[in-house]
Amino acid sequence: MTKLLTVEDLSIGFGTGPDVVRGVSFAMNAGETLALVGESGSGKTLSCRAVLRILPKAAQIRSGKIVWHQQSADVDLVHLAEPKMRDLRGDRISMIFQEPMRALSPLHRIGDQVSEVLTLHRGMSKAEAKAQVLGKFDRVGLNDPERTFRAYPFELSGGMRQRAMIAMAMVAKPDLLIADEPTTAVDVTTQAQVLGLIKDLQAETGMGVILVTHDLGVVANCADQVVVLRKGEVMERGPADLVLGDPAHAYTQALFKAAPVIPEDPAPSPPLDTSDPILQLRDVHKTYHARSNGWGAAPRVIKACRGINLSVARAKTLAIVGESGSGKSTCARIAIGAELPDAGGEVQFRAATDGPDLDITGLSPEDRLQFQQQVQMVFQDPYSSLSPRMRVQDVLCEPLDIHKVGTKSDRRDKAAMLLEQVGLTSQMMKRYPHAFSGGQRQRLSIARALALDPVMLVLDEPTSALDVSVQDQILTLLEDIRDRMGLSYLFISHDLAVVSRIADDVAVMRQGIIVEQAPPCTLFQNPMHPYTKALIAAQPEPDLNRPIDLKLVSQGSGSPDSWPDAFRITPSDTPALRDVGDGHKVRCHA
Repeated sequence: MTKLLTVEDLSIGFGTGPDVVRGVSFAMNAGETLALVGESGSGKTLSCRAVLRILPKAAQIRSGKIVWHQQSADVDLVHLAEPKMRDLRGDRISMIFQEPMRALSPLHRIGDQVSEVLTLHRGMSKAEAKAQVLGKFDRVGLNDPERTFRAYPFELSGGMRQRAMIAMAMVAKPDLLIADEPTTAVDVTTQAQVLGLIKDLQAETGMGVILVTHDLGVVANCADQVVVLRKGEVMERGPADLVLGDPAHAYTQALFKAAPVIPEDPAPSPPLDTSDPILQLRDVHKTYHARSNGWGAAPRVIKACRGINLSVARAKTLAIVGESGSGKSTCARIAIGAELPDAGGEVQFRAATDGPDLDITGLSPEDRLQFQQQVQMVFQDPYSSLSPRMRVQDVLCEPLDIHKVGTKSDRRDKAAMLLEQVGLTSQMMKRYPHAFSGGQRQRLSIARALALDPVMLVLDEPTSALDVSVQDQILTLLEDIRDRMGLSYLFISHDLAVVSRIADDVAVMRQGIIVEQAPPCTLFQNPMHPYTKALIAAQPEPDLNRPIDLKLVSQGSGSPDSWPDAFRITPSDTPALRDVGDGHKVRCHA
């Protein structure tokens, strides 16, 4: 096979400090996928950024060679002149970044940003570039390519922004695609489609892929070669079938042990007691009016939620799963009173079993302040949900300050106690958030949510951006807090393996409606709706003998009017959500 890239004895450091990447070596061929696997801080992303020479200003390549093998001659990328390096970036070597909100310009439309590589490197006209970009948007699963082309980044969900980033990196059909956690923020069906799309492009163009990931299921479905990194050093390296089939290093074995999977034979759960709900959503609809498609045209109507009926049992976990844009985060915002449902919808909250019912849609300012103490939210991205200008002590004390709880000394003591409660130490009080890893920041977010002693937490994708080992720690922490404090959880996720572990009841959403609902043991053992089957089929597993079934995924994740007759949804005919026994509900025709 044709050599594409060789990295030899690469070492990277910051300032005068010790090397953070030490002696990393790997090589890859055209058309091959090389997976760099490891936890945060292992040096995966730094090694890839060194290939493109986009390291942070304080970082320097201290030793090693990075050789780009071209047909005409080999090129040493470490010493290549910057003008020639710019010709390679985005054209011959492209990168999908992990955090799309930071990588995309907030001042420019998505379409203009994605088209730029074609107009700069391929000399296309704007019309030609737009046609190419719209086609790529469709292939990465963006439902309305025209709307996405005109949108600004803040107008799209996290998953949609990541799809746009994937399209940007792939639209020029590069020789080498560096994918840094490309599917972390997207749902499993889109992830399966994107992985399939990358494979198709490799077959068409001979493109090589460096896949940076902590998801061993993704590695099992894509990689030809695997390099396992820990603290800047290579722990294990070799063909995927050997590394995944029989990992030799203890660290690789630990990664496999921590990887969440849907159990093949889940233990049956006891019947869920729904007689004492802490939160109820009844007939909740939510409609948004977006910008019109043209001058003088009527505003577009977006129905984010349609006829949602949900009940969160006290001291239990209700999980809402579905793809990006399914309406699950809108449900979460309505549940905490951040959004009001359309007229006719009801949101009832009862803090204690013998307490009064609160109508969240019509709270007085005093009642709303009390409600906000009792229901708190943990957000998906710990990087953006914590102020970088506030020390940890101030971050944790702020909710207590706002609600005037205790004296200044009491608040400091409470902050120290909260840190201990989430597995950190009180010595960290004076640090800023940037001094913590991703997992530690998420622990800080959980501690902040617990500051006011709530009775319920709404968790919006709390583990999706974390490594598998850190994810396992956070889930264990959440389970411990729930059981010890008797908390109720509304858990938003697209990861069925995580949901199968933590949830007592699961509602599956698609395009604003619930299509199936059941306890995890029932849902994963006997899924009935084609979309639920697609979600389960799309879940990657760290097993080379169990690849993703893309045909089943495409059938269930397709347009609702293409589903089998019993489940088909059309603009004029939406079947009811029917109880088929034992708490199992399916949206189907009688």
